[in-house]
Amino acid sequence: MAKPASRKSGRSGGSSIFTGVLIGLIIGAILAVGVALWATDSNPFKLGKPANTPSKPVTPASPTPETAPSFDFYKVLPDNTSSALPPTAAPANTAPRLYLQAGAFQRADEADNLKAQLALLGVEAVIQTSEVPNKGVLHRVRIGPFHTADEANRTRSLLAQNNIPVTLVKEVPTQQETP
Repeated sequence: MAKPASRKSGRSGGSSIFTGVLIGLIIGAILAVGVALWATDSNPFKLGKPANTPSKPVTPASPTPETAPSFDFYKVLPDNTSSALPPTAAPANTAPRLYLQAGAFQRADEADNLKAQLALLGVEAVIQTSEVPNKGVLHRVRIGPFHTADEANRTRSLLAQNNIPVTLVKEVPTQQETP
């Protein structure tokens, strides 16, 4: 019987792949350096004068150095003749803010459901969570603030058409002292 021919016929598959990868890396590195030099407009093979030689001749320093400006402390400061404090700002507009309250719930998920229903109608609502004595935690669903009563009434009529009852709430802002 004859011997079957060997598959290894003088070449090894592993070294040819390694050689191809090595050649590809070298070519890629050379191309990357070439692109970087082209993009920065720096050519190390360009003949001409060196980059670090100045184009203008250096002149010696002027014989009289520039004098630093002198500042007189009392002339630099603004004239502060009045020692009185500046007048305080007039109290801001204390007009009450108008809100429409669509509901108050003890469970947060019920308040979220109502807020989602309002969002489907195109009305943006806010959930305010607060502790109420003798009632526990309440999650209020409020719409607003409104600048005028007409705006509040238009939104109220839209909600009434969709069977969502609301209550008008007037909230007077508190005056806070500003530093």
